[in-house]
Amino acid sequence: MGLGYTTMMYDGVALEDAFADIGACRYDGIEIGLEKIETVGPEAVAEWLETYGLDLYCVMGYWIESEATAKEVADKAEMIATLDSEFLGVLPPQRHQASDAAVKSRLEIVTEAAVDAGIKPLLHHHGATHAEQSDEIRQFLDAIDGLELLWDTAHWYPYGENFPEGDVTDGIERFINDIEYVHLKDVNPIKDFAANRDALSHPNPHLDNVINYFRSFTDLGKGCIDFKGAYNALVNAGYDGHYTIEVENQVSKQLVHAKENIDYWQDTVV
Repeated sequence: MGLGYTTMMYDGVALEDAFADIGACRYDGIEIGLEKIETVGPEAVAEWLETYGLDLYCVMGYWIESEATAKEVADKAEMIATLDSEFLGVLPPQRHQASDAAVKSRLEIVTEAAVDAGIKPLLHHHGATHAEQSDEIRQFLDAIDGLELLWDTAHWYPYGENFPEGDVTDGIERFINDIEYVHLKDVNPIKDFAANRDALSHPNPHLDNVINYFRSFTDLGKGCIDFKGAYNALVNAGYDGHYTIEVENQVSKQLVHAKENIDYWQDTVV
């Protein structure tokens, strides 16, 4: 079990800065988007992993908005395997843009390629996508052999049975046998957060709904999620995998946020 950090708030040309910051804060691992690996090249990523003493926990693929995009991700599985990534994250398409059958087919394409390459494929349930709510997540996990779950505290929160309270343990209880990897992210719900959530679940949401939903994500301890309760529930259920802090909306002072978040996790939660 280790603690990782994502490179989400670093652009491709500053990717080595992400490795340096995450290594300096003494994280164990790192998560990188596939497009960033393609920007700098896998050779550079392999070098930085060694230089900064980090394990590559997960490579997050593209949003599988089409079968062609799913095939593009699948075609990169062998390259990802050369970097010893444990997981390949699969991002569902936007809601109402594809049928269940089409999404299943795309997930199968990526899953098969990842398994063949020796990587564990993970469905990343995500707000405003085709795998947003509990029954939708369950549907695809049950339908596709080899596909496991990347469980995300912030993306579960709006759809859990305890909303608007910060207790997300119902998601752990339902999916503990599928959870292979955990994203840690807090939520500071703005006014009318539930209305924005509901709008994203229906066709043609307004851009304001998207902005207001995603701007509610924040650093650990700055929102409402009970991370101590979530961590205890995972440990008590036997989860012994990695945790990765995924910070959004913090595009300046990235090193400060990386340090503050690991300090919060180590001092307050574990």
